Amino acid sequence: MTIDTLLLGQTLSYATDPFSDGPDAARHATHGGVLLHEGRIAAVGQADTLRAAHPQARVVDYGDGLIMAGFVDAHVHYPQTAIIASWGKRLIDWLNTYTFPEETRFHDPAYATEVAGRYLDLTLAHGTTTVVSYCTIHPTSVDAFFSAAQARGQRVVAGKTCMDRNAPDTLRDTAQSAYDDSKALLEKWHGRDRLSYAITPRFSPTSTPEQLSALGALWAEHPDCLMQTHLSEQLDEIAWVKSLFPEARDYLDTYESHGLLGANGLYGHAIHLDPRERDRLRDVGAALIHCPTSNTFIGSGLFDMAGMIAAGQRVGLATDTGGGSSFSMLRTMAAAYEIGQLRHAPLHAAQLLWLATVGSARALRMQDQIGNLAPGMEADLIVLDLASTPAIAQRTARATDIWEAIFPTIMMGDDRAIAATWVNGTAIPR
Repeated sequence: MTIDTLLLGQTLSYATDPFSDGPDAARHATHGGVLLHEGRIAAVGQADTLRAAHPQARVVDYGDGLIMAGFVDAHVHYPQTAIIASWGKRLIDWLNTYTFPEETRFHDPAYATEVAGRYLDLTLAHGTTTVVSYCTIHPTSVDAFFSAAQARGQRVVAGKTCMDRNAPDTLRDTAQSAYDDSKALLEKWHGRDRLSYAITPRFSPTSTPEQLSALGALWAEHPDCLMQTHLSEQLDEIAWVKSLFPEARDYLDTYESHGLLGANGLYGHAIHLDPRERDRLRDVGAALIHCPTSNTFIGSGLFDMAGMIAAGQRVGLATDTGGGSSFSMLRTMAAAYEIGQLRHAPLHAAQLLWLATVGSARALRMQDQIGNLAPGMEADLIVLDLASTPAIAQRTARATDIWEAIFPTIMMGDDRAIAATWVNGTAIPR
């Protein structure tokens, strides 16, 4: 017989959207509990009530630790793990100098397996329980990532990155092989355990119109899949797209005209959008993925979070490893706050945590499975230590409410703030 597990501590969940309802959207219990049953959340409530109702449950008491949903990172490049925090390049130079040479190595299954495991372990240590990753053009890189996630019981999304121009010969496929490889990988992995496949053209400059059309056709055949790509990250990138697609109305049109715009689309960055692009993305229900540490690290620009949310866009949050400079979603939230300040629209702690959990889950159309504490949800949780370092502890000691207690951890926290990580109802060894 399966023994239920009862986690005790402070709890934090969301009933509504804090961008609409402010901090009152959240539900906080000082002495709360979360009951886990066979990999799912069975109940959330007051500690004493749950203990009385479930006397046979195994109890894990985290004291003042804050139990909440695990972080959902909606845009990463796991093959860039080893080159994170490389100095001084903007997007196109970054790709040519660091990314493409490193991605070439992923033809080797042993290397892909080693990096995939290292990446997932690093992110779990930072409290990230779900990731959406680009792989490389090599099917071995996809197999390695899904196998590593499957071994850890994780919910992940990933896909073969497709490129048939403007990349080294060692990293080019063709329109046909991109379709064939992606279809075979999709049929192998999509829907297996907690794994989902994402159709993945890197971005328009590295795909011919023929390849974009082939991937659009594949998406039309499998509309339940996500599709991920990049959009309007830097101004020189946009100029490059215009030179490659002179007939296109704008950057988004290079995807739209080839069947790569839809409700299950994830469009990374989306900083410099024209009005038509913003309207179309909103109208189809696509998701924009904000990557703040990447945007500052490689000098891309300042995403208009307040404007996009007010306009009705769906927005997720992401580290963008390794153009992003941290594996930590806490650091990512801090950067999102700083960008909001520069745009004169700082984000509240309730909004930042929502973006890193519920918001990113909504971007993936997985809000009924992950990203929140609620009965029936998959049991991917973390426990935050709100006094993980002396600097954080001395500030938290002066807090007058839960948000003032959490905010120093958002701004100064790292993997030391993650007291525990639970994936699919199982505690991950630390």
